[in-house]
Amino acid sequence: MQDFYAIDNYPIDPFVSKSLLKEFIDNEELGRSWLILNNDEVVGYVILTFIFSFEYKGRIAFLDELYIAPPGRGKSIGKQTVDFIHEQALDLAINVIYLEVEGHNTIAQKLYLSKDFTIHNRKLMKLTVKNKK
Repeated sequence: MQDFYAIDNYPIDPFVSKSLLKEFIDNEELGRSWLILNNDEVVGYVILTFIFSFEYKGRIAFLDELYIAPPGRGKSIGKQTVDFIHEQALDLAINVIYLEVEGHNTIAQKLYLSKDFTIHNRKLMKLTVKNKK
């Protein structure tokens, strides 16, 4: 995860991330995560988080993280992983999968477009809620 976040200089606190991962794994209602293997070697990971949407009539998901380390790139592992996520979405009764992709990451954009993801006509916005603890 640190390698993934470093690509775009995103801040990461390994202790917080480890705690969040434990919480995520302990609660199946939050989503699913998988390690990506190539010849029995871990070359990445993928995290799918769940959301409930009235607009989309039930459970939808957010492809929160998909990372493939340099040794796994250029081997169609990304394509296979997106196909795997699609199969899992069918099994998990997910109606829609959203994701974010950085504007400079044209390789990922081409991958997602080739796998029938579309550019959404809405803008993604965020509000960071600051806990007063």
